[in-house]
Amino acid sequence: MTKKLLYIFLIVTVLIMSVSIISCGSDQADAEDSARGSDDLSILVDWMSGYFTSKAQSESDSSYFDIHLHMIPIWKHRSDAHWLYVEQAMADYQHKPYRQRVYRVSQTGENEFESAVYTLEEPLRFAGVWNEENPLAGLTPDSLTLREGCSIILRREEDAFVGSTVEKDCASELRGAAYAISEVIIREDGMVSWDRGFDSEDYQVWGAVKGGYIFRKVKE
Repeated sequence: MTKKLLYIFLIVTVLIMSVSIISCGSDQADAEDSARGSDDLSILVDWMSGYFTSKAQSESDSSYFDIHLHMIPIWKHRSDAHWLYVEQAMADYQHKPYRQRVYRVSQTGENEFESAVYTLEEPLRFAGVWNEENPLAGLTPDSLTLREGCSIILRREEDAFVGSTVEKDCASELRGAAYAISEVIIREDGMVSWDRGFDSEDYQVWGAVKGGYIFRKVKE
């Protein structure tokens, strides 16, 4: 091969590699943009974020408790998805929440959204961090544990996002359960959340019986 041909070959090789790198970067950016999604995803995250309470429902029906729910955006610099820290507690025991989770909210298709559920190691050490300026700033997703099969798949239906877990995929051992089902309806002013556990014979062993908890948004 002559020097001239070798020179041309090297130039073509460099150009091909450059195009490939740009393409890969573009694909990655497209994937990240897709994960963070459309305007509907931004609306969903906005409606999910804030301070909620079931106080009104508990006052009208004694079979429901007054539950306080905080859902706070975290890790806002990340481009892979929207992340929320979630904390639920009885009104009289807000210092000792009974549920602490991290949700990864992303768009997975046309009018399809996923809220993946993660647990924290020794969660009570983070109780009340929703009130901090940068909650869980010292953690990263690799320190969390994904609850396989427990993602909630949502779709927008007019003025609400409606979704649930998939069939019996969400395993649970709480109070003798074999699996759990979560159903949600999310609106601008609040949400309905119905979590139930069932044993291996499909008998309900925990959770509200009549219907979901009605959470009203108190503030953003």
